[in-house]
Amino acid sequence: MERFTISLSDELAAEFDQFIEAKGYSNRSEAVRDLLRKEIESKRLAENQAVYSVATLSYVYNHHERNLAERLTNLQHEAHDLVVSSMHVHLDHDDCIETLFLRGLTQHIRDFSSKVAAETGVRHSMVNLVPIKLALVQHSHSHGHFHTHS
Repeated sequence: MERFTISLSDELAAEFDQFIEAKGYSNRSEAVRDLLRKEIESKRLAENQAVYSVATLSYVYNHHERNLAERLTNLQHEAHDLVVSSMHVHLDHDDCIETLFLRGLTQHIRDFSSKVAAETGVRHSMVNLVPIKLALVQHSHSHGHFHTHS
């Protein structure tokens, strides 16, 4: 482990200590490590350098919209390699929220999320990407189709 020292003004150090306490960190080092990881991950995502991600995609939609539930289900089936799990909640008589848990190539997750958000009747969609490093194993089935598992 590498150590480094930083100098902070008394005011900034006091604010940082308040931040650490509010967030529940046990020490400054843990807080600095987390802040650095978040910044590095944000940069990787912004510059399309994060190859793999896990994500949640949440969206609200009107279940009375013609064929929308079926279209959304079909999109999920087409992206079966990305969609790990889904959760469906009835908000009121008309509206539902679904949250999909996704894993795979970051660009594929972004593309899929855009397709879902663009469906007529889908509102308030939000994707939360978390870049990860995966050890991928690729194999073929008897029918010659390749796919990847982490």
